[in-house]
Amino acid sequence: MRRVTLFVNGASHNGKMVAVYGTLADLLSVASTKFGIKAANIYNGKGGLIDDIALVRDDDVLYISEGDHFVDPPNNLESPHEFHSWAHTDWITLNVGGRRFTTTRSTLVKEPESMLAHMFRDKDVWGNKQDEQGAYLIDRSPDYFEPILNYLRHGQLIINDGINLLGVLEEARFFGIERLAEQLEGVVKNSQPPDDHSPISRKEFVRFLLATPTKSELRCQGLNFSGADLSRLDLRYINFKMANLSRCNLTHANLCGTNLERADLSNANLDGANLQGVKMLCTNAEGASLKGCNFEDPAGLKANLEGANLKGVDMEGSQMTGINLRVATLKNAKLKNCNLRGATLAGTDLENCDLSGCDLQEANLRGSNVKGAIFEEMLTPLHMSQSVR
Repeated sequence: MRRVTLFVNGASHNGKMVAVYGTLADLLSVASTKFGIKAANIYNGKGGLIDDIALVRDDDVLYISEGDHFVDPPNNLESPHEFHSWAHTDWITLNVGGRRFTTTRSTLVKEPESMLAHMFRDKDVWGNKQDEQGAYLIDRSPDYFEPILNYLRHGQLIINDGINLLGVLEEARFFGIERLAEQLEGVVKNSQPPDDHSPISRKEFVRFLLATPTKSELRCQGLNFSGADLSRLDLRYINFKMANLSRCNLTHANLCGTNLERADLSNANLDGANLQGVKMLCTNAEGASLKGCNFEDPAGLKANLEGANLKGVDMEGSQMTGINLRVATLKNAKLKNCNLRGATLAGTDLENCDLSGCDLQEANLRGSNVKGAIFEEMLTPLHMSQSVR
């Protein structure tokens, strides 16, 4: 962004500093508003007519006319309101916390509402103290001041390694450079480590897995993995009790013997996962997809999903021999073509559950709710003794 100082044609006082945006017509419109005139022409200090916005440079001094020819401004150095020729060319040395910085006055006044602009816009207005070599003394940290001075020089925020962002932010606030402070606040926020409630990513979790000996139990109790991609990972025997695994991608993951008690698996995808001997007591897996999962352990260790919330889950084609689904909720679930031989479904809510093509031989459905359940194309007959209601 460019800034220029405007004067009425022929005047050398009561100038206005404005930002340059858009076209030449936009600048003329701003000048008309600032001076209460109908601005028509813009001249530089030598009387040259400006007819293209590209000719306007940062810190230019321009003169606005209502269509009349350029008039040289009077050279009145006694006027207290006069525009000083040194305002853009004066070199100033600052002694900030013992370190010396040399810059121009125009750089220090780039932000017109900042403390630096008020200190150095006019000579000796603030009565700034100087050291024995004439440098203006400022009792602030030089390390944090340097990025601010460079920002005023070129408008870019550049901070060297090892400089604390919070320190630069506090200096920006102290000197009243609001736009820089807002920019730094965003940088500081993005640089902060995630809080304890932020979801753990796949990259972070793989690092944990690699750092854990194979014989050690990895405890992830209560951690947040919401939305993480944990597909195809070896997650055997990990303690995920009460963990947040909602919307996780666990497709083809090995969850053999994993503890998922009271974990949140809502809307997670576990298609093709190995769930042999898994513990999912009172787990919330509402809306999850478990198609083609294997719950059957050749060693005889049965998967335990007692009291789990499995509303609307899709478990089509899963191997669930001997699984414990006692008092679980499977309302509106899809269990087509599942192997449920010897499964415990006592007290299970199977309302509107699709059990088409299932093998329910020796399954215990006593006390289960089968209202609206579909039992088409059953592989084995379902005896009335297996279900009370």
